[in-house]
Amino acid sequence: MKVSIFDVAKKSGLSVVTVSRVLNNSPSVRPHNRERVIRAMQELDYHPNASARSLARGSTGIIGMMITTLNDSFLDAVVKEVNDLLEAKGYFLALSISTGEPDAYHKSLFQEDRVDGVLLLSPMYEEEYVLELKRNKIPFVLLDNQQRNPSAVSVMVDNFKGGYEATKHLIDLGHTDIAHISGPELFLSSRERERGYREALKDHGVQPFCVERGDFEIASGYRIARKWLAAERLPTAIFAADDYIALGVIDALKGAGIAVPQSVSVIGFDDQILASEFHPQLSTVRQPAEQMGKIGVELLLRSMNSALRRGMTTMLEPELVIRESTSPRLGISEMNNRSNIKKV
Repeated sequence: MKVSIFDVAKKSGLSVVTVSRVLNNSPSVRPHNRERVIRAMQELDYHPNASARSLARGSTGIIGMMITTLNDSFLDAVVKEVNDLLEAKGYFLALSISTGEPDAYHKSLFQEDRVDGVLLLSPMYEEEYVLELKRNKIPFVLLDNQQRNPSAVSVMVDNFKGGYEATKHLIDLGHTDIAHISGPELFLSSRERERGYREALKDHGVQPFCVERGDFEIASGYRIARKWLAAERLPTAIFAADDYIALGVIDALKGAGIAVPQSVSVIGFDDQILASEFHPQLSTVRQPAEQMGKIGVELLLRSMNSALRRGMTTMLEPELVIRESTSPRLGISEMNNRSNIKKV
């Protein structure tokens, strides 16, 4: 029969509450009692689990996490980091996937007796969830949030800097006809990446070639690139708001016989797994997924222990990753021979 916390309490001659406090390193336990509990655990070969630890917390031992999709390697990496860290600290992670408007299922996760805390990863309808969590007095942290919320604890990536660095990389390669395909305007990340694009061009005296509104999907990049090809109006460089858009662009260009990066340079954002597996390998801006997960867990645990009482935002730095899909702009003679696409 599996040894339980109650067996340890009986063996040590102390209460279950005292044993639980020892398991959670509570400073209120007398040294003599701590030694009795540890000796009993060793004699019984007892290994505490999350349920045992939760007795001392007066809690569930469960952390809720809401995500918008499973089809994203950046989000997957954040979830994995969060899960590993929480597991090491004796917590279980409960995932809730929200792809539409808030409903009763997701709100039911945000009940005081169901979870000890909540992480919201790239949440849609953020305000409604925040109000629900505050109403139920559940500690929470926003990760990659899509609205600026100074009253909440959040961890964000500096998307403005990422957009700026991606565009500057193309400028440094000699490109002046640089287009941008943005993500949906609803996303703060989309707006900030576009703002970085425009600011980089402005700082270097370059006019935007064009800006197209897209979605974070391969089909979106393909559709927009095909439109440029049909209009015979093609930039020499493209900054796509995410890697999926960029891969769609490359697919359309290669299908039309336009070489990447020899004729058109393309850079994305996120550093999805596919970015390094396609050819040419995609230049991109990497988001620090593991760091976001780590800091998010640390802040949530501090919030659960009442160590954080006011909102704060932690801004993380993205990283420019240069691969095969970007190269210096061709000379005039080479430009004339690069394709049959004419510039207007």
